[in-house]
Amino acid sequence: MEKVGENSDAVKPSTHPKAALILHDFVPFLLNEAAETVAKRFSSFYVDRYSMTRSQWRVMANLGRFGKLTATEISHHGRLEKSVVSRAVFAMEKRGWLTRHAKAGDRRVELLSLTGDGQEIYMVLVHEAKAFDDELRSFIETAQVEGFVAVLRRLNDEAELPAPPRTETGNS
Repeated sequence: MEKVGENSDAVKPSTHPKAALILHDFVPFLLNEAAETVAKRFSSFYVDRYSMTRSQWRVMANLGRFGKLTATEISHHGRLEKSVVSRAVFAMEKRGWLTRHAKAGDRRVELLSLTGDGQEIYMVLVHEAKAFDDELRSFIETAQVEGFVAVLRRLNDEAELPAPPRTETGNS
């Protein structure tokens, strides 16, 4: 029986320069890894203390910032699917963190807002979030942080544009 790596056809790094992809140099991979690492580290503030999900934190952060919002507005601001927002809102309402109000003039539209308990939790998490952000920024010079943030915003803006046409493999 052959062992992995003994066969000449076994997986080896490609010697063809166009075929090689070093995942740890691939910008989308690096962005995702950094985002996941940072998000996981920050999540301890809301998971450990409040057993809150990431989606619930994002709903709370948007309601804390903007006040009353519809689920659709939260979905847009938080870049969350509407079904994810609906589940988060339901759970948060059960825990007494938010309430629903009929919109004046259009009772079909529900506005969501944080309760007093929700506001208290939000303020604690804002304090933690700002301290966490300051800690992250302390690793990088101010000018580099500003440039990095500008690049991230540009990438996010570009990601919202239609994708460029695909080229056939091997064509330049």
